[in-house]
Amino acid sequence: MTNKVNLADKFSLFTDHWNPRVVGELNGQQVKIVKFQGEFIWHKHDEEDELFYVVAGQFNMEFRDKTITLKENEFLIVPRGVEHRPVADKEVSVMLFEPSTTLNTGNTKSELTRETLEKI
Repeated sequence: MTNKVNLADKFSLFTDHWNPRVVGELNGQQVKIVKFQGEFIWHKHDEEDELFYVVAGQFNMEFRDKTITLKENEFLIVPRGVEHRPVADKEVSVMLFEPSTTLNTGNTKSELTRETLEKI
């Protein structure tokens, strides 16, 4: 199917935080969008790299040895095996690009873990 995706339209469909939605799939990868605010949990992905692209707002990606601030139109790739934690003082809208097998909380299970993601 060849349909364009308008990210603003997709982001307008939900208001909750830390609950990624799938907006596209290609070659075993998923394009996901998520809104978040506050602190996530420390976690890592042993087998998958993750790309975080800021669509609106800004957030800090905390690592054990440094913090990187990401603003609109910036992205960061977190390599597999690297422990990290996203933190946003204000709501941020982020697009993720990662393998379809990637669990949002990686090696750490919590109330924020989403086993199944909604496709919108």
